[in-house]
Amino acid sequence: MEVLDTSIANVALPHIAGSLGASQEEATWVLTSYLVSSAIILPISGWLMARFGRKRFYMACVALFTVCSMLCGLAPTLPILILARILQGIGGGGLAPSEQAILADTFPVAKRGQAFAVYGMAVVCAPAIGPTLGGYITDNFNWHWIFFINVPVGLLSMYLSQRMVEDPPYLKAKKQTLGRVDTMGLGLVTVGVGCLEVVLDKGQEKDWFGDPHITLFAILAACALLFFIWWEWRHPDPIVDLKLLRNRNFGTAVFLQFILGMVLFGSTVLIPQFLQSLMGYTAERAGMALSPGAVVLMFMMPVAGRLVGSGKIDARLLVAIGYFITAAGLYNLTRLDLDVSFGTIVLWRMFQVMGLSFVFIPISTLNYVGVPRDKNNQISSFSNFARNLGGSVGTAMLTTFIQRTQQTHQSDLAGHVVQGSAAYTHFLDSTKTALMHLGQNADQAASLATGQAYQMLLRQSSMLSYQNAFWALSMAIACLIPLPFIMRKPPKLPGQARGGGGH
Repeated sequence: MEVLDTSIANVALPHIAGSLGASQEEATWVLTSYLVSSAIILPISGWLMARFGRKRFYMACVALFTVCSMLCGLAPTLPILILARILQGIGGGGLAPSEQAILADTFPVAKRGQAFAVYGMAVVCAPAIGPTLGGYITDNFNWHWIFFINVPVGLLSMYLSQRMVEDPPYLKAKKQTLGRVDTMGLGLVTVGVGCLEVVLDKGQEKDWFGDPHITLFAILAACALLFFIWWEWRHPDPIVDLKLLRNRNFGTAVFLQFILGMVLFGSTVLIPQFLQSLMGYTAERAGMALSPGAVVLMFMMPVAGRLVGSGKIDARLLVAIGYFITAAGLYNLTRLDLDVSFGTIVLWRMFQVMGLSFVFIPISTLNYVGVPRDKNNQISSFSNFARNLGGSVGTAMLTTFIQRTQQTHQSDLAGHVVQGSAAYTHFLDSTKTALMHLGQNADQAASLATGQAYQMLLRQSSMLSYQNAFWALSMAIACLIPLPFIMRKPPKLPGQARGGGGH
């Protein structure tokens, strides 16, 4: 439900803006506020779990997420809705790190792959079904219900968590040894990550550094994060243990999680954008084109989990295979054109996501190799932060790339339109004749024919920019295929003791 909430509200923004008397730009803060607050809480979740207890922290996050979901649905004005979304993001941002740390401590090494596979099905499927579900609810009920649906799930989750989840003994012991609260680190990470998320989310819309506010936020983010790194590296009880990155497996895994976020979220944004802006799809139908990909992942995740758990295939090799399939799938999407059918889009999307399960599951397992188990909270929060940050960076970069290359292609295509050429004249004449048959006079038909030619030029330049974006993404992924072999191999002992230490 938490991952779903990052995408389900996208399609309801026009309805939210109209209902609350806000502009479309003001309504986008419904999305931005959630992303910023959840991004802030992610890197410090490991420390919060250690200080307050993982079970207590997790249930507090579930409760906050559930209550604020109710408040979002009841919000009478936009400011109240944004405030509720900020609090909802704080609760939602702490869920994923807690869940992964719980899985790592609950299951022995041999079974972690399958455990993460079941969990991963939710993580990768939710963004795909979010637009479809959001569009259906908005069209058939109203936007309030995209928040209300979280409430019964949250209540059930709290009941089950209270009954079934327990903190391991080592975590209870560590809680007694924690020092004073690192208030400076908390303040720096809040300012740095919050400002960075605003820059990434609003940069393209505001023309990046052409806008003084974006420039100010970028400077604040850079200064706060650089000082944060210096401060945390020297602190005896850091909020974020940056020294974990010196572990070869974990440092590489964090980078791979970052790239996974770029691919997963970037492609999930690009394909619906292409279908809605150039093909005229509704948000719900565009979401339906992505949903079969989620079904593929539901089948492939258990396969990847079983392969990782068996130990018969090197987990690093699985990651490399996953990146190869993903790169091939993204390269295949460079064949998108303005005549592509719905069925073709569905098949290409299914092929594109097929390799992601071979990336997500092994990386989630390799994260913990060679790291003491009392660092499991830090590992899960750090890796989730890397994936979410990758999603924000990838979406911002790809959106900017499309805008810039579209302008370049528009100039190139316009240079090939020769006034008086046989092809151009034939197009204008045939379009003008068709319009006159529909009742337009000669002057109106001539003007509309020229306008239609210009619209075709815009659509074709935009199509080429999407092709370029998928090509760039596929080349970037292809370059990562050898990288997993930097990591150490995970142990093959099926009966290894629970926990992450000593391996």
